[in-house]
Order: sequence, then structure tokens, then C-alpha cells
Amino acid sequence: MGTPHLSSAAVTAVDTHRAILAVWRIEQPRLITSLARMLRDVPLAEELTQEALLAAFERWPATGVPERPGAWLMTAAKNLALDHLRRGPMLERAHGLIALEMEEEQKAMPDPDSALDDDIGDELLRLIFTACHPRLSREARAALALRMICGLTTEEIARAFLVPEATIAQRIVRAKRTLAESGLAYETPHGAERFARLASVLEVVYLIFNEGYTAARGEDWMRPQLCNEALRLGRVLTAIAPEEPEAFGLLALMELNGSRAAARTDAAGEPILLLEQNRALWDQLQIRRGFRALGRAAELGGGGGFYALQAAIIACHASADTAGDTDWPRIAALYGELAALVRSPIVELNRAIAIGMAEGPAAALAIVDRLTDEPALKGYHLLPSVRGDLLRKLGRFDEARVAFEAAAAMAGNKRERDMLTRWAAEAGAAATG
Repeated sequence: MGTPHLSSAAVTAVDTHRAILAVWRIEQPRLITSLARMLRDVPLAEELTQEALLAAFERWPATGVPERPGAWLMTAAKNLALDHLRRGPMLERAHGLIALEMEEEQKAMPDPDSALDDDIGDELLRLIFTACHPRLSREARAALALRMICGLTTEEIARAFLVPEATIAQRIVRAKRTLAESGLAYETPHGAERFARLASVLEVVYLIFNEGYTAARGEDWMRPQLCNEALRLGRVLTAIAPEEPEAFGLLALMELNGSRAAARTDAAGEPILLLEQNRALWDQLQIRRGFRALGRAAELGGGGGFYALQAAIIACHASADTAGDTDWPRIAALYGELAALVRSPIVELNRAIAIGMAEGPAAALAIVDRLTDEPALKGYHLLPSVRGDLLRKLGRFDEARVAFEAAAAMAGNKRERDMLTRWAAEAGAAATG
């Protein structure tokens, strides 16, 4: 994950805060993994990285953004860790050795950039496996990992799981307390213990990719560094679990989705939706890798798994030379299989989109209207967005405008919000003219 170069010239406090958050989004996983490796304590590592962030908020507005902001955060976090070990009530031999190790490492790295040169790949996977310990609930594992690895806020994680923000906050607090009190090892487990955690690890990697593919918050439509990291982790997981079909299904899903990255935004960073994308920009090598992984999942008997079914849906798009060649009946059928496997209103919403393409907007709207009272979709901006698109296709422009405006009000990503606002204006113009 590279650090963006930021000028140290005088900027406004708002600009500085934005710069801090931009650097933080990229560097947080590196900071936590480095400290967790040294401290053998994941919650403490996460707490100290938060303190480093607060230090940046306190100092950078006055001093300016450093030339190497990631290195500054790393140094601040390690200094905080050393201070914690020195003043702690348990200056035992183990803590003394850790502190000595950290001091020696600091002396051996005179260039602050060298703190950013470590390969954190295995450490990041170790962090995910630690966060996904079976002693934590399934929901808590994913929430904790997304907080530490993606730097998502509790609000953003709540939106990803379609649950109240307070629920996510409680899960994260309890998960940290469990990890801190249990003395669980910071490790990548082996054998049966690895298998017991694998499903949760796959889910976390899946959610990391999704956050990178369509960011829940911020100025940008995508966070490519998260997509790339999730892909790299997915490839590692297929290597350490070569007989697990869902690992290959997830890798196939990410490869096939990732193949469209170059076509998903225009030169200004504005979103380009699937049916409008220039398919010549799709990465054919990545598509072939996705098909190979999907084939391996099927060979292992997992063609009907959660990730493999989603990958098969994306494969239908990848196989079509033009948008008009897309096999929408096949996609609708695959969504039907997925809906039978997992009872999810989001899957049902996606099935409605496919049915709309295969059978017409009226058939899809009937499904979407049944979802409007679904508690889990309250505040989910894609529900009114999809409904607005169907109403627009049916010529019900005024209703479409209202739906798009509602979707825009719910959207957290600026690019998406701007797009929905534009659609609302276009629908309103069509309604009056």
C-alpha cells in the first residue's frame, strides 16, 4: 500500500484533516500489524494506532503535513508502544524483551521510510486470523477485522451488515475485551484450528474487497488498495487451503469483479455502470484467472457455494462480448439459487434487477415493492435507487425522481450521491417535459 505524497505547504485545517484521514485509510493496517507483531496484543496495537492518529490531528494543523506522513504515523505509534511498555505496571521480563527488541529495531532503521518497507502480507493475514478466533462471535469477528484492516467507522460497518450502529459498536468493544482478556495468540493457525476459522476469514476478505470495490464513504468511487490487498490475500488463502472450494470461489469472484476496474470510472473519477462500460478495458488476463479459480471450485464440489454462485453470475457478464449479449435469464436463475442458499434481502434485490433485464421492469418492480418494508433495508440507498431506475424505465418519471432523491439522501459516497442527484434531476425534467 503506497502512501500518497502530500505537500507540507500551508493548507487549511479542513484540508489537513482530509489529508490525515486519507493517509490513515492507507496506513492503518500496516501500523496495527507492525505493532501487533511486536506487542503480541491486537487490541492494544489498535488502541495505540488510534492514539497516533489523534497525535496527527493535534500536531499537523500547526506543523503542516510531513513529507512522509505514513512514516511519521509509524514512528509515533512505535514510540507510544515503547512508552506504554516502560510505564506499564507489569515490567516483566517479557515486556522488557519486547521493548528492547523495538528499541533495537528503531536504531537499525535511521531512515523513517524504512518503517514502511516491510512486507506486511503474512502479518495482515495473521491479523485477520487473530480477529477471526472462534471464541469471538461470527458477527464480531468481521466487525473487528473491518475496523482494524479497512479503517471503517462503526457507522460504515453497520451499513455493510444492515444493523444498527450501536449493535456494531457493542460487538467491537466486546471483541476487543475478549481478545485482551483471553491472551489469545497473535498467529496464523494450522490444521483443524485454521479450518475452523477459514469461513470467517473468507468473509472478512470478501468484505474488504467489497469496501474497496464500491467505497461506503468518501470522495472516491473505489479504494483500489483494498481491492488489491483482498485479491492478494485471496490468492494466499487458496495456497494454504488448496482443497477448500469456497476459497477458490471467493478468489474467482474477486478476480472477475476486479477485471472491470479500469472501466468503472471515467477520467474525472465518475462512476460508469456495468452496461455502459467499455469492455475493451476489461482485463482479459484477470478474467482468465477468475475462470480458472471458478473451475477449480467446481472440481472440488463447490460450484453451488455462496462465493462460487456470485462468481458464476459475474462470469456471465465476462462471457458477453456486448451488454446486449448478456444471458440475463441465466443470471436470474443463479440469483434464484443464491436466494435459496442464503435468505438475504440484498440477494433478492439483485435478483429483481436480473429479472427486470430478462422479463421487463414491471416484473422486477413487483419484487422490489415487496422489499420496501424489509427492516434490514431501511436506510439502504440501493433499494430506492433500483426502484427509481425501474420506474424511469416504465415512464413513471415523477415517482422515479422521488425515489432517486431518497437514494441520494441515503448514499454515503460522494460520487454515488452526485450520480443519484443527477438522475433525479433528469427524471424531474422528463416528468415536466
